[in-house]
Amino acid sequence: MERAEVSMYKKIRRRIIGTMLAFLCGLAWLGTAPASEAGVPILVYHRFADSVNDSMTVRVSTFETQLRFLQEHGYHIVPLRAAVEWLRNPNAVLPAKPVVITVDDGHRSVFEKLLPIVLRDRFPVTLFIYPSAISNASYALTWDQLRALKQTGWFDIQSHTYWHPNFNTERKHRSAADYLQFVRWQLDASRRRIESETGAHVDMLAWPFGIVDDELMVLASQQGYVAAFTLQARPAERHAPLLALPRFLMVDAYGPNALAHLLGETTTRKAP
Repeated sequence: MERAEVSMYKKIRRRIIGTMLAFLCGLAWLGTAPASEAGVPILVYHRFADSVNDSMTVRVSTFETQLRFLQEHGYHIVPLRAAVEWLRNPNAVLPAKPVVITVDDGHRSVFEKLLPIVLRDRFPVTLFIYPSAISNASYALTWDQLRALKQTGWFDIQSHTYWHPNFNTERKHRSAADYLQFVRWQLDASRRRIESETGAHVDMLAWPFGIVDDELMVLASQQGYVAAFTLQARPAERHAPLLALPRFLMVDAYGPNALAHLLGETTTRKAP
């Protein structure tokens, strides 16, 4: 990403972590009820590596620890699409303590670092990608790699717009009509390119930088998206707007104790 986008991510990360800390000091909303009643935690990652290269990178060792925590505490990793169906349909059922794993941006570490873990442990992942980077940017996956990921049966590929714009900035610099046309193009072009390259059915969207408002939700609905996701730090509940569903931004600092607090667990279990 460009420097401005990295700066925006850092600001969002500081705001989200600050909100989490204040929230955890005063509430324990999720520890008092099964996750399927209180909501579904949707986790969002960006990059995986052996060392922390930036604020969006989670070490493989940290991710492995987080997976062990989820397993030891009875969580079930469910497909994002199943969680969305549960949110949309009062008759839909999820297992006790569901959790969803998503990954934004389409970084090559998904293929190099995450794929072997997914194949070993067999859990579903939803990728939100922006096509302008795929097979172009040095940090990004290729279309061949995305097709290979989809063929495993464990990866669903969805839209992160076409080139990951900041819609607040674009609105300021464009006329009202031009802005609407720009947003529609970002949503439509991304969906069409992903579907044509991978064969995936694209009807879910991750808002770049988590930025969303009523107008953007209307435009996403008009473009055929049934669910879209922000970076707000709380579980997704049935009364939440489907085109502004929250996700927890995952960082390398979330070891077992921090993850326990994040998910509302009162205690952690010692590893054998």
